[in-house]
Amino acid sequence: MPERSPQTPDLIDHDLLAAYASQVAGGVAHSDEMLAADGSLNPVWAPFFAHLGNLTPDELSSRFARGDQYLRDAGVLYRQYHETLSSEREWPLSHIPVILGEDEWNEISSGLVERAELLEYVLQDFYGSNELVRSGQLPATLLSQNPAWLRPMVGACDGETNQLNSLSFEIGRGPDGKWWVISDLIEAPSTAGFAVENRIAMGRVFPNFFGNSNIHRLAGFFKSFQQNLNDLKGRTKGEIALLSPGPMNQNYAEHAYMARYLGLLLVEGEDLIVQDGKAMVRTVAGPKPIGLLWNRLPSSMFDPLELDPKSMLGTPGLVQAVRDGTLKTVNMVGAGVLETRALMAFLPKIARARLGRGLAMSNIATWWCGHAAQRQHVLANSHRMMVGDAFSTTPLMADPATVSLGTAADGASADLLAEMLNTSGRNLVGQEAVTLSTTPTWEDGTLVPRPTCIRISLGRTENGWAVMPGGYARVSAGDDAKALAMQRGGKVADVWVTSTQSVQTPSLLSRETSAPKHGTTHAILPSRAADNLFWVGRYVERSEQNMRLFRAYYARISDGAHHSDRMPAYMRGHLMGHIAPETREMATLFSAPLRLGLQSASRISDRFSPDGMMALRALMQQTDSLDHRPLALGDIPAEVSTLLRQITGFSGLVHENMYRSDGWRFLSLGISLERAANMCALLAASTSKDAPSGALDLALEIGDSVVSHHALFQVWANTSSVIDLLGLDLQNPRSVRYHVSRAKEHIAHLPSQGSGHALTEVARLILIAETRLATSHPDEITPEFLTQMKKDIWDISNALNDLYLV
Repeated sequence: MPERSPQTPDLIDHDLLAAYASQVAGGVAHSDEMLAADGSLNPVWAPFFAHLGNLTPDELSSRFARGDQYLRDAGVLYRQYHETLSSEREWPLSHIPVILGEDEWNEISSGLVERAELLEYVLQDFYGSNELVRSGQLPATLLSQNPAWLRPMVGACDGETNQLNSLSFEIGRGPDGKWWVISDLIEAPSTAGFAVENRIAMGRVFPNFFGNSNIHRLAGFFKSFQQNLNDLKGRTKGEIALLSPGPMNQNYAEHAYMARYLGLLLVEGEDLIVQDGKAMVRTVAGPKPIGLLWNRLPSSMFDPLELDPKSMLGTPGLVQAVRDGTLKTVNMVGAGVLETRALMAFLPKIARARLGRGLAMSNIATWWCGHAAQRQHVLANSHRMMVGDAFSTTPLMADPATVSLGTAADGASADLLAEMLNTSGRNLVGQEAVTLSTTPTWEDGTLVPRPTCIRISLGRTENGWAVMPGGYARVSAGDDAKALAMQRGGKVADVWVTSTQSVQTPSLLSRETSAPKHGTTHAILPSRAADNLFWVGRYVERSEQNMRLFRAYYARISDGAHHSDRMPAYMRGHLMGHIAPETREMATLFSAPLRLGLQSASRISDRFSPDGMMALRALMQQTDSLDHRPLALGDIPAEVSTLLRQITGFSGLVHENMYRSDGWRFLSLGISLERAANMCALLAASTSKDAPSGALDLALEIGDSVVSHHALFQVWANTSSVIDLLGLDLQNPRSVRYHVSRAKEHIAHLPSQGSGHALTEVARLILIAETRLATSHPDEITPEFLTQMKKDIWDISNALNDLYLV
């Protein structure tokens, strides 16, 4: 889009800056990211603000929509929880970035690297020599009563191997302009992947500015971290896997993205087993070893055998595999103890003892209330304190259970809180209330200052810690710094680190001209992923079949037939499960399997193309919209025809564009077995003795073979011709034999799990079915034959499940 000169009419008014400055001056914060202390524009923001001023409101709106559309298309959604329910909503991107200069960023990075090394030392001590408790630098209760300290992991540290390789810090700027650590994110630090997605979206919003500005790119950080994962795995046989809680977790989209981006195997707890003391992933080719595991579960959920027995997310035996050294993890299991709130009260003292000075970047002031002196300090400064659980790993400012002593307006409330501190002090911490700096957001056509904090990711490399040159800012929904969380309406923003010189533009793609392929058509395919691919194929095909039935039914109703007439009643009774003659209820025959197909696809989004997911979501939205629009009876067939074009387009997009791997074969098997079984049912009903007149024409219509029948037979449809075309024709992609034969070919190419020269059960059954069809004459195909063939097809499906998918 061409840039406009500042004189172009209708541009954003430059009085925006003055208006924004007045809001900042009238707010509670004393520091703003865009404005200097005197209210002038921060120099690192000047180029961007000038660019912003060259765009009309309509142009800005269009650009913001472009960024949002990218996030929707990429499937970047936020899972919102409401008590026992969850739902997905659009990713709340703030379209104005947070901009920091390179010099300031380098200072931040240096301070965080120092803190990361201190945390490595503390973690090694917690699970090793325990000198910090023995020397009195830490109270024993900080570990003994801490649910995040996992006793089964004691002794797992050898004192030489690094136990931390990936972590994040959330930092905020205080009123004095100094940065403070708000929280240490160690156990399963998220948002690095979301930061990349935010960056791509912002590249859509401001393509001209971003492409021509010296903004540090993120790919170099991930390339270094990717190399470190390979180094960590070393010569250990097996895959590098990312262990996710699954699609119901709010960070699952990031897990899937990181797995795709870094070339990792995405697994869930049910994918793993421990055999002979070694962690293995269940695959369609049998158990395969895991060489390195990037755990994104809460550590207590990692192994129900030795940790939390109620865990449905982990895998029994993993802890023993880690202790035995047969399984390496990116971060040590149990590292979440470093996130404990109370530890922040002691880190400054530990730093002074270890470094001979304080940390370059301190955390916000914290007092453990197990000491009388610290309790008294918290009470004496109640007007600027928050109090919460000492053993929680949630930042106080984000915890709705936090008590603010400053709200105790009357003496009775103050006495009650004082009693709480005196009786339960060792379980509580006091923390200084945070006044965060503000950053501009675009709301209702103007810039508004909102409190913000930044989450920064670090990854260990062969040269030490690398800091991602940019980050993920959380922006409050209002003036309250506690409203940063997306659950409370907060937004997220990209963080740009600008340089005065040209910056590198690295890529994760190898530049080696002879780089070997990663895997083969038999590359690791977890059984769970194969199962979901299989069911995506079945559900989408089932939905398409039912759409065709629905369209055929209402084509007859719109032509004057009544629901009680013989053909409509026969269709409902023999082909549509005796469903009531109601449009909305009948539509569930194709909307319900489509929704299940979307759920299955969502569970394997790391193996599904973004275009395929986008097409499936769009199809689901279009299907749902039928419930909300009044349609004339005659318009229903045309509306369903539109859906049919979309669903066949989806099938072609996903199925034909997929690499011919085992995953593609399982998806194809789902389609073929479902279509063959459905065609058996259709033909059995259409050739039955009590089938109404026109049933054979109905079969050709639903089988999308009317034109083919006219071309091949040049006679009116009869039982023999319809059976020949839809049952036995090897060239018709709608026939039973075509799909049974195709299923036989796919099964022959799957990893064999049989012994010697003996056929597996699934290979034996598909051979029998294909042979029966190949040696049968159309006149021998009876409704009973077709009903038995349908049963045989589902026996094949069950055998396939027993061999590969369990």
